[in-house]
Amino acid sequence: MIDDSETVGDEHDTEAGRELSWRAKSVGLVAVDVDDAELLHGWRSDPVAAYHFGIWPRSLTATRERIERDSDDDDRDDFLVLLPDSTPIGHIALTCQNIVNGTAQVELMLAGEHRRQGHGTEALDALVDLAFGELPLYRITAETHTDNTPALTILTKAGFTHEGTSRAACLHRGRRHDLAVHSLLRPEWEELDRPRAWDA
Repeated sequence: MIDDSETVGDEHDTEAGRELSWRAKSVGLVAVDVDDAELLHGWRSDPVAAYHFGIWPRSLTATRERIERDSDDDDRDDFLVLLPDSTPIGHIALTCQNIVNGTAQVELMLAGEHRRQGHGTEALDALVDLAFGELPLYRITAETHTDNTPALTILTKAGFTHEGTSRAACLHRGRRHDLAVHSLLRPEWEELDRPRAWDA
């Protein structure tokens, strides 16, 4: 799911010498490590992010265990989104990768003070370029609440098409919420008139 709603989250500096996995114009991506658990736990504990992701509070230990488990999952890749000065500003992931069908899903969550500054679009563009430029994927999907206007704007700017609505697909705090389903296909990505991440 995608979240770019406006709240404040914690941040810390990444350790020196941490190698970027992927670079774009204004952000870089570095693989998530178990030492990032406290940072991700803080972002996921944000009630607004929890609403848009449909998640419930987890302990720091559970977050750390999930990172360890996900690191062994060949069907997903998780990254921290970094500014040029190595400040971590969010988390982005390519999940549910199916190389046979050429499909995957994308998730994005930014710290509140770094939202609405164009970083979400840059991070999503970078991940999409990774998915289509380095992997044999053909279709990427994303879901978010139908009232998450900032996230819907990011998806549109990144070239995603609104396919439809999954009605009452998310339960959060006793209420059912609709999810907007978006997708981007390889031929559509090829036609996007923008620099690729490797040209940054």
